[in-house]
Parts: sequence; structure tokens; C-alpha cells
Amino acid sequence: MFLNYLKGFSVKKILKNSLLNVKSRSFSGNVRTVGLVVDESHFANTQSLVNEFVVNGIAEKDIELLLYKSKSNIDFASAVTKLESSHLNWKGQIKNQAVSDFVAKDFDLLVSYYDVEKAILLVVTNESKAKFKVGFSTIDKRLNNLMINTSQENYKIFVQELFRYLKILNKI
Repeated sequence: MFLNYLKGFSVKKILKNSLLNVKSRSFSGNVRTVGLVVDESHFANTQSLVNEFVVNGIAEKDIELLLYKSKSNIDFASAVTKLESSHLNWKGQIKNQAVSDFVAKDFDLLVSYYDVEKAILLVVTNESKAKFKVGFSTIDKRLNNLMINTSQENYKIFVQELFRYLKILNKI
């Protein structure tokens, strides 16, 4: 337990130092593929969140999930990758191939659906090759291109605000 705390602290420090040299990426085009990084230890309505994206025009086959601490009995139609704290080493590098593949995908939109800073989730968001990143305003501002100020339980409001801003930015 104490070692996990130290590991998280160490990785966050490495990450914060690497965020000093963040380069802004520009994205021109429409959103077709979406990557969702969800912390299921604080949010249990992942399928409802996916359904909100489908209602707003994103095809379910174009949504890929990365779930942190999820229950093994959940069945999703979209692709799901499991994420655990053990997938991260002390240097802040991802050791799991499936997670590395998720991070390497060139999503049009990455939604970081967590509002508590956990080292593994921060690393995934930072290293993602997504063109446009969206998250909560409680997370480090340098990680995302767009921050939405709402609570994690209000997923309908989050998605509504996200698509409102995507329309304003001509991304959909």
C-alpha cells in the first residue's frame, strides 16, 4: 500500500516535469473515432455514457474504452481494454501491450472521464496520440485541450456540453 502511494507520487512528479514541455496539437476535421478513459472506481454508468455518445451521432463501433478498475462481468459491444495500476512502472512507462496500443491509436477525440488524479490515468492521457483531448476541469489543465466544469456523476450534462463545444469549434 505504501509502495503504491510512493509509486504514484513518483510518477506524478515525473509527469508534471514532462508537462512543462507540452506542444499543442491542432486538429482540423470532424470527430469520427472516440477513445474513452473511464475510472470505474468512481463512476459506474459507463454503458450509459457510451449510449450518450451514440445518441449524439458517434457510431458505437468507433468508440473504444479503456477502463480502470472495472468489474470483470461487464459486457460491452465496443472494444474494452482493462487498465490496472500494475501496468505502470516506477519511471512512468506503460508495461501492458493492450494499453500501449490504446495510447498509440490516433483517435479524433480522447475523453478522459475521471476527476481524481491517479498516476496511471494521467500518464495514459498525456501519452495518448489523440488529436483532441477533453476532460474535467479538476485535472491538470495542460493535459486536455478542453475542460468541462461538472461532476463525474452528471454524465449527460458532460456529453451535452462536450457536443455543444464541438459544434462551436466545427468538429462535428
